[in-house]
Amino acid sequence: MQAAVLEKVNEPLVFKDVERPDPGKGEVLVRLHAASLNHRDVWIQKGLYPNIKTPIILGSDGAGVIVQGGEGVSDYWIGKEVIINPSHHWGDNPDFYGSDYTILGLPENGTFAEYIKVDLHYLMHKPAHLSFAQAACLPLSALSAWRALMTRGGFKPGNRASNRRVLVTGAGGGVALFVIQFAVAAGAEVWVTSGSDHKIRKAINLGVKGGVNYKEPTWHRDLLVKAHAPKSGYFDTIIDGAGGSGFARLIDVAAPGATLCFYGGTAGNITDIVPAKVFFKQLNIHGTTMGTEAEFEAMIRFVEEHRIVPIVDEIFRLSNAEAALRHMDSGEQFGKIVLKIAD
Repeated sequence: MQAAVLEKVNEPLVFKDVERPDPGKGEVLVRLHAASLNHRDVWIQKGLYPNIKTPIILGSDGAGVIVQGGEGVSDYWIGKEVIINPSHHWGDNPDFYGSDYTILGLPENGTFAEYIKVDLHYLMHKPAHLSFAQAACLPLSALSAWRALMTRGGFKPGNRASNRRVLVTGAGGGVALFVIQFAVAAGAEVWVTSGSDHKIRKAINLGVKGGVNYKEPTWHRDLLVKAHAPKSGYFDTIIDGAGGSGFARLIDVAAPGATLCFYGGTAGNITDIVPAKVFFKQLNIHGTTMGTEAEFEAMIRFVEEHRIVPIVDEIFRLSNAEAALRHMDSGEQFGKIVLKIAD
């Protein structure tokens, strides 16, 4: 089979023939039709991720068709269109993953290939309203978004008495866009920040009420003015993927009793927080990453119920996976970057 392989860190992916895997007990072989990229893939390539081993086939997200089953797998599954949960061996504690936890694409080979073997336990039927390319966008980013908003962020769909005003930072990235789509579908009043006015306009087309450019030094005050909010703060739930010095401003725009949840730190270490602003406002600050199997299933059901369609930025051929990674590294995308593997 053909795959895009990272042979050494800080080197381009190599498109080459590799041995096709054989499914073992409880496993299936999936013929991948599409995969999508995450920043994790770029960080691994750059050597900025723990416990890297090479050579490795990157890729955590994929959708395709089951073509072979290992021992103990029913023939029912052969030919089924599926989506892969990349969050493996979470463990029994829903609050934190166990010591055996792994994410597909390192240390195990991932989805930048024509075939992949996966434990049947980590597969779900592909949502019927989605193409393979759209479905491949979901796994890592949508699961991370779901846990950030619904579990750690404490958002309760349909509860208009609380958590009804949501702020999402960095509109344009995969996780942020899924948070936006989930919150809008659940009936929240959603606002965004972005470093691009163009991306803010695109987010408004998704149902967002408004946004501000975080490159403006007064963005936090501008946001409260636009939302006709009190100076004490406005947003009940804030989902952030950047951290950095700007996180202190999120505390300023948070409503009393609000929850702030962050899933990334692209802007660096969080600095300049004034403790009194946190404890006098009775704020809740949570970190999060990935999610449990139950959360993955709940996310897929929500996508099906609300017929949510992921935002695709651009589609590349598998043979052009290196170009796709460079596009992601540029930070110019709005939505998910997809690898088309099979027609």
